[in-house]
Amino acid sequence: MSNIETKRIVEALLFASAEPLSTKDLHERVADDADVGAALMALKDEYAERGVNLIEMEGRWAFRTATDLADVLALEKEVHRKLSRAALETMSIIAYHQPVTRAEIENIRGVATHRGTLDALIEAGWVRPGRRRETPGRPLTWVTTSDFLDQFSLESIMDLPGLDDLKASGLLDRRPAIEAIPGARDLFAGQDEDGSVEEENEIGEIEQNAIDKAEADREQDEVDADMHEKELEEL
Repeated sequence: MSNIETKRIVEALLFASAEPLSTKDLHERVADDADVGAALMALKDEYAERGVNLIEMEGRWAFRTATDLADVLALEKEVHRKLSRAALETMSIIAYHQPVTRAEIENIRGVATHRGTLDALIEAGWVRPGRRRETPGRPLTWVTTSDFLDQFSLESIMDLPGLDDLKASGLLDRRPAIEAIPGARDLFAGQDEDGSVEEENEIGEIEQNAIDKAEADREQDEVDADMHEKELEEL
């Protein structure tokens, strides 16, 4: 078998194979006197400057796209993921009751807010941490963002369907949120002696990062405000 014929067969085998091939695999498909090694080196040189290169990976050979073309070949695809029922319920509660605390969300829904529920809404850019309530424990509140309004083509939160209409249809309870669920006060059984609510075990990483960033931004705003006030006093 000629070197040219061997090279053509090796090229075809590598091209058609779904996985990398070893020299042993290639030898099994060519004549005994064929120089597979020379064919591989010749093909490697021929494809060196092309969009597809012949590369060796732990003794196995395969055609792969040139590494310098990775940016050109990369495709970005927007994947739409449906929100879970828990996330939709939480989103609705925040939209209509904002600013609302995590404990109040759980009270209205009647179940604990599990890890990842708020994470999904934060990742979507629809909710963000609000200010802390000036109540015992200073619980953090949650509010909607401008991206939420943009997503649902709303100019403001006031454009949401009226609460009276929703209550009339039975989608919302007519009673205040804190009294909406029978025995809801039991949700606060984990309060400290000072009345603060423990939110210890269901905060996701994304939610915690959002809280930390919001706190850091507010601290910086307070520092900036103090500096501005001092500058005015000096003037």
